[in-house]
Amino acid sequence: MSIKPTIMKFGGTSVADATAFKRVANIVQTQIAQRPVVVVSAMSGFTDTLLHCFELSLNDQVFFAMAQLNEELERHRDVVLSFGGETAAVDYDSVLQETRENLRLVFNEAKLREASLLSLKDQVVSCGEQLSSELLARVLQTFGISAIHVDARDVIVTDEEYTRANPLMVETAYQASQLVMPLVQAGQVPVLGGFIGSTASGNTTTLGRGGSDYSAAILGGALDAREIQIWTDVSGVLTADPRVVKDARTVPVLSYQEAAELAYFGAKVLHPKTIHPAVERSIPVRVCNSHAPTEPGTLVVAESEAAPQTVKAIAHKNGITTLQVTSSRMLGAYGFLRALFEVFDVHRTVVDVVTTSEVSVSLSVDDTSTLAELVTALEKFGAVEVEGHRTIISVIGEGLRNTSGIAAMIFSALNDINISMISFGASSINLTFMVEEACAAEAIWRLHRVCFESEVFEPVEVVKARAAGESAA
Repeated sequence: MSIKPTIMKFGGTSVADATAFKRVANIVQTQIAQRPVVVVSAMSGFTDTLLHCFELSLNDQVFFAMAQLNEELERHRDVVLSFGGETAAVDYDSVLQETRENLRLVFNEAKLREASLLSLKDQVVSCGEQLSSELLARVLQTFGISAIHVDARDVIVTDEEYTRANPLMVETAYQASQLVMPLVQAGQVPVLGGFIGSTASGNTTTLGRGGSDYSAAILGGALDAREIQIWTDVSGVLTADPRVVKDARTVPVLSYQEAAELAYFGAKVLHPKTIHPAVERSIPVRVCNSHAPTEPGTLVVAESEAAPQTVKAIAHKNGITTLQVTSSRMLGAYGFLRALFEVFDVHRTVVDVVTTSEVSVSLSVDDTSTLAELVTALEKFGAVEVEGHRTIISVIGEGLRNTSGIAAMIFSALNDINISMISFGASSINLTFMVEEACAAEAIWRLHRVCFESEVFEPVEVVKARAAGESAA
């Protein structure tokens, strides 16, 4: 009988300190029978420090970069001390020293611009996952778990798109079958760093920020996993961002499509790319809370039934910029939209939402690094109007498009908030629109109240009065 492992991915907040590492070890220990393969992110905050140090090196401040780095490396040593004492810490010092020397070399290369900066950047930020995975393997061993560290760069093979590499699945599946599966079959627990891989020629790459979830899904697909578990600091996917809605609750079950829409439009628990390898192999994805491991979390499966209230969750994404291109040349013209989108393709900028009329097109982007160039190129097509500080709000649920009264309920709750770029019907499970960022929190709170906390719709004035009263309290 073939063995189907369970992929267990732990995020940065799940390995923030010694206490967090202990929680992770206890969780893994309870699932030894499920043949776990562990994927771990960098310790909380370490990737940001590495990026900052890389920027310092570019500004000829390698000394200051190394000084800041030493403070963070001590956090790793403190964890080793907590579990294995001074002897274990001395043994781990060789790992830390090698990391220091490698980073010093890369920082100097970056300072002198002696290699591709994107490639050097990947070498720097990959250190977080390399260190945390080596560290977690050692911690698991102190709990009597037969854990072994596996360098993810030997397993996940990618293209050469540095800082946002794409996995080569055939090559990765072969490497996983040769390097990871034999360990699982032998009853050992492989521990790999997320987020990182390497090209066919052996150069370090990264999958983009948040890519540890993606790594878990890639390995899940490559190993034909029983289940992919994403362990984080919240109890599954919630009905709304708990920082905005304090009464947000866990969604028990989502379809792949619902989860993908939520991830794309701002739900922080799942990385937008995570779902794709799972969909291809029909592997369930479970989102769990490492701080409350007995809670069931959210199960993401191929299909799920519609919720009684139809709406399952509300996602949002701040920091959005909209561009409206107006041109009479659109009237009756073919090829206009294709030419327009080629501009975004040339500048490698992703478009989130699109709405059109007879003479104008509105588009939204969250990456404004090429905004000036985009506007210049788009002005060849017509007048361009740019509006910043916008928020995309997406209401997600199976059967949304075919449920009477949903749109009326949603927009009635927001009748005094300016709404733009409404997209309804492009997806059967998604109603998306734009509001000013300053109004977003109130809009989300009202929608949550209407969709999840009230059996009967309440007038906006009543909802606003209650919101004002709770805010004052």
